Amino acid sequence: ETDLDLGNYERFLDITLTAKHNITSGKIYKEVIRKERQGDYLGKTVQMVPHATDLVQSWIKEVAAISVDGTGASPDVCLIEVGGTVGDIESMIFLEALRQFQFSVGRENILFVHVSLVPVLGTVGEQKTKPTQHSVKELRALGLSA
Repeated sequence: ETDLDLGNYERFLDITLTAKHNITSGKIYKEVIRKERQGDYLGKTVQMVPHATDLVQSWIKEVAAISVDGTGASPDVCLIEVGGTVGDIESMIFLEALRQFQFSVGRENILFVHVSLVPVLGTVGEQKTKPTQHSVKELRALGLSA
């Protein structure tokens, strides 16, 4: 899920992304509701897992095949940024979808990179790593680790 970063990726990587490349929770929920009203779930109770997480995974597979460099060829690599704070409910369907996705594509075909700010506080210049340690712990608890 990206915001202004999407434009930065386009400029720095010299690629052209589509609206489809911006996967948001709102788009996912809208599609889940559309599919439920269409009867795709056969009257079953709609749940975030598996309905929303399956949709996130299929969306990723779809956009990963879209040419972004003008050659018409599918990209070799698909970069997915999950923004927000680990543990916030807004990003949970994306994190769970990626946890499941690693098994469908194989661990050798996926890499998780955790980017975190390590602030330097005070005049002593001491790095504060506790917030990063906590987010790594949360990611591991969710089944996402290197």
